[in-house]
Amino acid sequence: MSYRKMHIRPATYLLTLVFFLSGCASVPELGPREPSYALDNTASTAISRALAEDQAAHPGLSAFYPLADGLDAFVARAVLADASEKSIDAQYYLYHNDLVGKLFTSLLVNAADRGVRVRLLVDDMAIDNGDAGAIKIDAHPNIEVRIFNPFFRNAPRTAQLIARFGKVTRRMHNKSFIVDNQIAVLGGRNIGNEYFNADKNLIFGDLDVIAKGPIVTDVSASFDQYWNHQLAYPIDSFVEEAPDESLVGTLREEVKQFSEEQADSAYLTALRHSDLATSLRVQGIEYFWGNGAVVSDDPDKINSDRNRTDLHLVDELQQYTSQIQDDLIIFSPYFVPGKKGVAWLESLRDRGVRVRILTNSLASTDVSVVHAGYSRYRKALLRAGVELWEYDDQLTRKQRKEIKGVSGSSQASLHAKSFVLDKQRVFIGSLNLDPRSISENTEIGVVIESKEMALEMASSFEQKIDEIAFRLSLQPNAFGRDKIVWHRLQEGTSRIYTSEPNSSLWRRFTTRILRWMPIESQI
Repeated sequence: MSYRKMHIRPATYLLTLVFFLSGCASVPELGPREPSYALDNTASTAISRALAEDQAAHPGLSAFYPLADGLDAFVARAVLADASEKSIDAQYYLYHNDLVGKLFTSLLVNAADRGVRVRLLVDDMAIDNGDAGAIKIDAHPNIEVRIFNPFFRNAPRTAQLIARFGKVTRRMHNKSFIVDNQIAVLGGRNIGNEYFNADKNLIFGDLDVIAKGPIVTDVSASFDQYWNHQLAYPIDSFVEEAPDESLVGTLREEVKQFSEEQADSAYLTALRHSDLATSLRVQGIEYFWGNGAVVSDDPDKINSDRNRTDLHLVDELQQYTSQIQDDLIIFSPYFVPGKKGVAWLESLRDRGVRVRILTNSLASTDVSVVHAGYSRYRKALLRAGVELWEYDDQLTRKQRKEIKGVSGSSQASLHAKSFVLDKQRVFIGSLNLDPRSISENTEIGVVIESKEMALEMASSFEQKIDEIAFRLSLQPNAFGRDKIVWHRLQEGTSRIYTSEPNSSLWRRFTTRILRWMPIESQI
């Protein structure tokens, strides 16, 4: 019978779809699954031996090295993967099948070929190549791939986002990379070109941190908690027959061919000449030493009531944010403080704390609806004395020159998630200050007790902020009402904008409409 003859109304169709999804579609039975944990017999590895002397000079402390440059961030992962002897544990929200994604896969396969155990945990929201690509990687005898909070495989994902709203809309946003249970990289970067200076059209301003020392045990514990959780499904759960053994040979051949093709490419040449690569060849790198604490959401957060704040990372962070006395700098690409957040920032200002926030402008954001949510609170924040800055999407000539990985890049976007507290402590992680990160998704980060690192980040903010962002202020309009204006120092010239800079009339209009939609909890 045709759809036309059935005369199904849209509402009836939606109800039918919901019934189908609730009754027929499903994820496979999880069945028996072998739990696994971080290896504890890694003290004899080359990485451990290389760290031993420095560690002995700083007993009980951990070491940290920030990775603000995208090239350096990939070089760090490549160097550590190449040095791995026992294990690699990688946890990511997005894993693209682009240049960076293929290079990253090559790192994992090459390590696995040397006998390294590789565990790869990826959220099911966005895996390029779908199950087929993940199954091919998983076919390697030393690599296991698990998918977190999977969608049904026998129903359209778009339909599930409606019918399973509140379940599949809550995602694992964590990002970590751990080698030999001795050294880790955490931060804001997913696996994809835009995060590592390999996309000519978009550069994300992002931040990771290398961590070594006692802190790594806690990063591994968080990974294990997610890896062994009931929502972490082995990728082979989604296939009826075991993958053909020839897949491993195909995978190795693809990796070899890709590596040969890229050997002299512009991007790999840029990686070889990155600042970090040069430092490692010449003299090594200087770490910041201090106490550190991993803060992370419990994976049960995905399955639990949103009021179960004991499962939330933010509860752990409060012991640090409650101690702020003088100064707070926030980097958050998606910043939607809500009424409670505004009240908290106002309370800091009432105590004399200087508060500075850098977030995306309408032009630089990649999610307009988030900017719509944020824009509701700008005036209240400015009236309270909070200093607001919005990232400029247009790269200056100086910035273009500094970016070695690509040519012709035209747009920049803030993606770093970090706080500097009283120029004494630093938080770096995957947490945005918006309702989605705080209540819906899971996140991870590290609080670093290092005055030297905090001062360096604060100083960098103060030196560069005029070069990369618009400063917002309030001015009275013709009717005496507050109006937001944007100040920008460009090539030594000060300019003032009276509407969202670098944005079209249509985008400003649609964003204004979005402001009034009751969807703040989902952004």
